[in-house]
Amino acid sequence: MKFTEEHEWLVVEEDVVTVGITAHAAEQLGDIVFVELPEIGSEVAKDDEIVVIESVKAASDILAPLDGEVVEVNEALADEPGKVNEDPTGAGWFFKLKVSDMSPMDDYMDEAAYTAFIG
Repeated sequence: MKFTEEHEWLVVEEDVVTVGITAHAAEQLGDIVFVELPEIGSEVAKDDEIVVIESVKAASDILAPLDGEVVEVNEALADEPGKVNEDPTGAGWFFKLKVSDMSPMDDYMDEAAYTAFIG
Protein backbone atom coordinates (compact mmCIF):
# COMPACT_ATOMS: atom_id res chain seq x y z
CA MET A 1 0.00 0.00 0.00
CA LYS A 2 1.24 3.48 -0.90
CA PHE A 3 0.00 6.87 0.32
CA THR A 4 -0.30 10.35 -1.20
CA GLU A 5 0.09 13.72 0.51
CA GLU A 6 -3.65 14.17 -0.20
CA HIS A 7 -4.34 11.25 2.20
CA GLU A 8 -5.26 8.70 -0.45
CA TRP A 9 -4.18 5.08 -0.23
CA LEU A 10 -3.23 3.08 -3.32
CA VAL A 11 -3.07 -0.67 -3.78
CA VAL A 12 -1.58 -2.09 -6.97
CA GLU A 13 -2.76 -5.36 -8.51
CA GLU A 14 -0.94 -5.86 -11.82
CA ASP A 15 -1.90 -2.79 -13.93
CA VAL A 16 -4.88 -1.72 -11.78
CA VAL A 17 -4.67 0.66 -8.82
CA THR A 18 -7.44 0.73 -6.20
CA VAL A 19 -7.88 4.16 -4.59
CA GLY A 20 -9.47 5.22 -1.31
CA ILE A 21 -8.80 7.64 1.53
CA THR A 22 -6.95 6.89 4.73
CA ALA A 23 -8.52 6.46 8.15
CA HIS A 24 -6.86 9.75 9.11
CA ALA A 25 -8.62 11.57 6.24
CA ALA A 26 -11.98 9.93 7.01
CA GLU A 27 -11.64 10.97 10.65
CA GLN A 28 -10.77 14.56 9.69
CA LEU A 29 -13.78 14.77 7.34
CA GLY A 30 -16.26 13.48 9.90
CA ASP A 31 -19.42 11.61 8.89
CA ILE A 32 -19.48 11.24 5.11
CA VAL A 33 -22.97 11.77 3.72
CA PHE A 34 -22.42 11.77 -0.07
CA VAL A 35 -19.87 10.41 -2.55
CA GLU A 36 -19.88 11.26 -6.28
CA LEU A 37 -17.85 8.70 -8.21
CA PRO A 38 -16.35 8.95 -11.71
CA GLU A 39 -17.88 7.22 -14.72
CA ILE A 40 -16.49 3.81 -15.67
CA GLY A 41 -14.47 4.24 -18.86
CA SER A 42 -13.40 7.80 -18.01
CA GLU A 43 -9.84 8.65 -19.01
CA VAL A 44 -8.20 10.67 -16.25
CA ALA A 45 -4.90 12.48 -15.85
CA LYS A 46 -2.86 12.67 -12.67
CA ASP A 47 -4.27 15.35 -10.34
CA ASP A 48 -7.68 15.53 -12.08
CA GLU A 49 -10.49 15.95 -9.55
CA ILE A 50 -12.48 12.74 -10.00
CA VAL A 51 -14.38 12.04 -6.77
CA VAL A 52 -16.41 14.48 -4.68
CA ILE A 53 -16.96 13.69 -1.01
CA GLU A 54 -19.38 15.59 1.16
CA SER A 55 -19.30 15.23 4.92
CA VAL A 56 -21.03 16.97 7.78
CA LYS A 57 -17.91 19.17 8.07
CA ALA A 58 -16.83 19.88 4.48
CA ALA A 59 -16.77 18.98 0.81
CA SER A 60 -13.56 17.52 -0.54
CA ASP A 61 -12.20 16.29 -3.86
CA ILE A 62 -10.19 13.16 -4.52
CA LEU A 63 -7.51 13.57 -7.17
CA ALA A 64 -6.42 10.96 -9.67
CA PRO A 65 -3.06 9.67 -8.40
CA LEU A 66 -1.98 8.51 -11.87
CA ASP A 67 -3.00 8.74 -15.53
CA GLY A 68 -5.38 5.97 -16.50
CA GLU A 69 -8.86 4.69 -17.19
CA VAL A 70 -11.51 4.17 -14.52
CA VAL A 71 -12.40 0.46 -14.79
CA GLU A 72 -14.52 0.01 -11.66
CA VAL A 73 -16.25 2.15 -9.04
CA ASN A 74 -17.58 1.22 -5.62
CA GLU A 75 -21.31 1.48 -6.37
CA ALA A 76 -22.16 0.63 -2.74
CA LEU A 77 -21.04 4.12 -1.70
CA ALA A 78 -23.99 5.72 -3.52
CA ASP A 79 -26.38 4.19 -0.98
CA GLU A 80 -23.96 3.82 1.92
CA PRO A 81 -21.37 6.64 1.90
CA GLY A 82 -20.73 5.91 5.59
CA LYS A 83 -18.73 2.84 4.50
CA VAL A 84 -15.86 5.26 3.96
CA ASN A 85 -15.92 6.09 7.69
CA GLU A 86 -16.53 2.50 8.80
CA ASP A 87 -13.84 0.82 6.69
CA PRO A 88 -11.78 3.43 4.80
CA THR A 89 -9.03 1.05 3.71
CA GLY A 90 -11.38 -1.82 2.87
CA ALA A 91 -15.05 -1.62 1.88
CA GLY A 92 -14.79 2.19 1.59
CA TRP A 93 -12.59 2.22 -1.54
CA PHE A 94 -13.65 4.63 -4.33
CA PHE A 95 -12.46 3.45 -7.74
CA LYS A 96 -10.04 1.27 -9.66
CA LEU A 97 -7.80 2.77 -12.29
CA LYS A 98 -6.13 0.86 -15.13
CA VAL A 99 -2.69 2.41 -15.45
CA SER A 100 -0.17 2.05 -18.27
CA ASP A 101 2.76 3.74 -16.51
CA MET A 102 3.29 2.70 -12.90
CA SER A 103 6.57 4.60 -12.46
CA PRO A 104 4.93 7.53 -10.56
CA MET A 105 4.03 5.02 -7.81
CA ASP A 106 7.69 5.28 -6.73
CA ASP A 107 7.03 8.88 -5.66
CA TYR A 108 4.37 7.94 -3.10
CA MET A 109 4.95 7.20 0.59
CA ASP A 110 5.03 3.81 2.27
CA GLU A 111 3.13 3.32 5.53
CA ALA A 112 6.03 4.42 7.76
CA ALA A 113 6.56 7.62 5.77
CA TYR A 114 2.82 8.37 5.78
CA THR A 115 2.60 7.84 9.55
CA ALA A 116 5.48 10.32 9.98
CA PHE A 117 3.79 12.73 7.51
CA ILE A 118 0.55 12.90 9.53
CA GLY A 119 2.55 13.17 12.75
